[in-house]
Amino acid sequence: MTEEKIIVGITQGDINGIGLEVIIKTFLDPQMLEICTPVIFGSNKTASYHRKALNIEDFSFNQIRSISEINHKRANIINVYEEDVIIELGKQTESGGTYALKSLEAAAYALSQNMIDVLITAPINKENIQSPDFKFPGHTEYLEGKFGKNGSSLMFLISDNFRVAVVTGHIPLASVAKELTTEKIIKKIQILHNSLIQDFSVRKPKIAVLGLNPHAGDNGVIGDEEKLIIMPAINKTKEDGMLVYGPYPADGFFGNGAYKNFDAVLAMYHDQGLIPFKTIAFNSGVNFTAGLPIVRTSPDHGTAYDIAGKNMASEESFRKAIYTAIDIYKTRNQYAEITANPLSISLKKKDR
Repeated sequence: MTEEKIIVGITQGDINGIGLEVIIKTFLDPQMLEICTPVIFGSNKTASYHRKALNIEDFSFNQIRSISEINHKRANIINVYEEDVIIELGKQTESGGTYALKSLEAAAYALSQNMIDVLITAPINKENIQSPDFKFPGHTEYLEGKFGKNGSSLMFLISDNFRVAVVTGHIPLASVAKELTTEKIIKKIQILHNSLIQDFSVRKPKIAVLGLNPHAGDNGVIGDEEKLIIMPAINKTKEDGMLVYGPYPADGFFGNGAYKNFDAVLAMYHDQGLIPFKTIAFNSGVNFTAGLPIVRTSPDHGTAYDIAGKNMASEESFRKAIYTAIDIYKTRNQYAEITANPLSISLKKKDR
């Protein structure tokens, strides 16, 4: 049965943040090793520093040189760098970004070569990771560049049946209105709709779309983006047979619990979707990159420098990120089998 266990690739994130803390705490639970085989891309020296800082003595990683050496009964770690690194817990440093990127690049390569099945990314600092090899606002855009094309991914926040996606992600608020187009919103609705079917087994997804302006523009009194940009996108996707509704004013929509009546919500910009999501589901939320041929999730929190090394970080969101990635991977594969060309399947059976 071990050969069938899903191999979960994990990046270490910023070495001065809480990434390795939540990773270690997650795999202190031996039951986690019954559902997956974890492979951390990082450094055993760095991980040991964090383990000692947390005063955790009854845990260690299984060091391996390649995926072929993994132990399905242990949490494995591949050293993607050998040098000693100065760790300054709770501080934003250049090396924090350097070694977060080394981990991410190694894990992304393993994912591209099918050495791992899914990817879980620990938090990075979006400033110190910037370099000639990483000129992206975050993980989502980096992975889109590796595995998709411009505009093919969707930032999708999940907590059980509460799901929120965003049209525009990591861009300045001042740029949101000019970045919104009917075509872009249609594309994001399509990605969201397809993901709900393929990744979450929702047969007929019901999607709510939020407006951009307060009160969704009040019929043009407080802005006309709803009339000129958002409504045409909703109407077009309705014509294509999708169950899409809105645009709704964001404040009342979340305030009165209307989000519970939908399979997912599409917000126009990052904070419009993430502030209510994190308010409602901070410790249990998971970030999923939808629309790509690979499965990647992450915990719904940042580096948390303020509590790094203090043994205060909760691993709940990280554990949920692993569960979610495994569920999506299985559901996506089942969907692919079910929707495979029935003619080709019957021909294969005859050939036997």
